[in-house]
Amino acid sequence: MRVLVIGSGGREHALAWRLARSPSVDEVISAPGNPGMAQLGATVAIDAGDIGGLVDLAAQERVDLTVVGPEVPLVAGIADAFAERGLRVFGPSKAAAEIEASKVFCRDLASRHGVPVAAGERFDDPDAAADFARTIAPPIVVKADGLAAGKGVLICHSQDEARAAIDSIMRERVFGASGAQVIVEEFLEGRETSLFCLTDGATKLILEPAQDYKRALDDDEGPNTGGMGAYSPVPWLDAEARQDAIDRVVVPLIDALAEAGRTYRGCFYAGLMFTAKGPYLIEVNCRFGDPETQILMPRLESDFGELLLSVADGTLASQRPTWTAQAGVSVVVASGGYPGAYRTGAEITGLPSEADDVVVFHAGTKLEAGRLVSAGGRVLNVSALGPTIAAARDRAYEAVGAIQMEGKHARTDIAKGI
Repeated sequence: MRVLVIGSGGREHALAWRLARSPSVDEVISAPGNPGMAQLGATVAIDAGDIGGLVDLAAQERVDLTVVGPEVPLVAGIADAFAERGLRVFGPSKAAAEIEASKVFCRDLASRHGVPVAAGERFDDPDAAADFARTIAPPIVVKADGLAAGKGVLICHSQDEARAAIDSIMRERVFGASGAQVIVEEFLEGRETSLFCLTDGATKLILEPAQDYKRALDDDEGPNTGGMGAYSPVPWLDAEARQDAIDRVVVPLIDALAEAGRTYRGCFYAGLMFTAKGPYLIEVNCRFGDPETQILMPRLESDFGELLLSVADGTLASQRPTWTAQAGVSVVVASGGYPGAYRTGAEITGLPSEADDVVVFHAGTKLEAGRLVSAGGRVLNVSALGPTIAAARDRAYEAVGAIQMEGKHARTDIAKGI
């Protein structure tokens, strides 16, 4: 079949890479794609937000399946637009995608259906939010309601810091309209991980877990980012705890959406905190995670095209994906200063040639006069496999060390000591 992948980041490169290796897939087209994705098939310069243009492209190219990578077009209703034209698409409807579009909606839904969440409240008034923050012992978590490219959750270590975060989000609108409401809640102590569930609205198929690292600097210091690395599997997450999270969080939320007339079809991403009292929901995303996808795709052995097609066709119950026994580690190479101000246009050299145990996914790159240069905050994902997490980590960092880019920044502790 012919598959169209929408997006241009590291997650989309990883999805396209695995699809291109799927026996069921004859051709991969990417829109708008990136230099790495261009090595897998044709790229078309249509922005991921141009829903009409993308629908027309899929129809003109007689695409059999469209896979939507980023959340913004899903939240805008791209899956609905494809469905209206009778085109297969992997991704939830606009109504179902509100579970990511609004943290307030997600929290309210979870609370109504008994899904464990941190103690807290939502506010549309900054003064009321600040007053409530003064009743919580630090650290205090302040969340912008809407989409914020993974940067809308602020962990504040004092009540003054919480007040400043609330003002930044609600008064200064650093995240735009996404800051019209905030959630102020207690900080959860525990271990965080991500569970990905493929669902066609009926069957719920849990993929291998992955652990990501959101802070910019080593030892989980610095501001939140879109993610600085990941590893899989997650040795500390045993089968019992995993099933507990599925039963108490994932299944109830997907069922709650269906009951509300928002049947979910696509990848349901649950961000979880495993505490001494059990799993708590942190967030839900309506698509594959970034950078977790960049290590899950190298570990997946099954036909990925067939798997995603079964979600779109409502036949997921027939699928049983298989995974390599090897472990994987992915390290993000970022521009210096990210997630704050950073420079682009730095030439990139020293990329390793692709081998079975290491692959580099492009996240923020472009070609200028034949040179590969940086074009974003997160530039590359270096993903490696090995017989153990430690071995995969060594291989990933060996490849990271060979890459040359002015201002290059990478955490040095991804999967350290795991």
